Formats: sequence, C-alpha cells, structure tokens
Amino acid sequence: QVQLVESGGGLVQAGGSLRLSCVASGRTFSRYTIAWFPQAPGKEREFVTAISWSRGITYYGDSVRGRFTISRDDAKNTVYLQMNIMKPEDTAVYYCAASGNSNPSRNRSGYNYWGQGTQVTVSS
Repeated sequence: QVQLVESGGGLVQAGGSLRLSCVASGRTFSRYTIAWFPQAPGKEREFVTAISWSRGITYYGDSVRGRFTISRDDAKNTVYLQMNIMKPEDTAVYYCAASGNSNPSRNRSGYNYWGQGTQVTVSS
C-alpha cells in the first residue's frame, strides 16, 4: 500500500516556474514507478511524465518535453516535477500516481495509487 501527497501548486504567470512534490508513504517507495497526470477542467487526466524505479529512466509527453523535468529522491520518498516556461494550457490539477511496474505506462489504468492532486494555475 502506498499513499501519495502532492504539494507545491499555486498561481504563476506564463513563462514562470513551479516545482511540485509528491511524497509517498511506505518503505518500498524506491520500487515504484511514479508519474504525473494533470487534469484540466472538463478534460480527462493525461500523462505528461514518469520516472521508473529500476534505473530512474524518465519519460515525457510531447507537450512538456524540454520544459518539465521529473526527478526522484528515494531517501526522502519524494518525486519532484520541475515545471519551467509554463503556459496557460498547463493549468490543471496535477495528480501523481504510483505503479509497481518497472516500465512506466502512459495510461491511467497502469497505476494503482493516486494522490489527491494539487492545483496549478498559469495566468496569461
């Protein structure tokens, strides 16, 4: 069982930066792949990035590649999402999700555990 808690959301102007954190409970955090799925109003949660547990391999969606960076600190049971050059279309509730699979999935169904989300708003 893994419990996830996101933080770091807020209001930022276009072109600015935010760093989100996803803190997990459980002693086996290092064995979970972690992903971020933002959900914009009226839309489904969509994959933007993930980091595998086995070798820390990272994956990015086309909309964030080059702007967002995912990283993990297993000693702190934390995954970070550094968001730079933010755009109004990045506005969403950002959820982190965990999977015991070493190969990250881009589908929501590939993740067993979800946090409660943190709101990110980018003003133009």
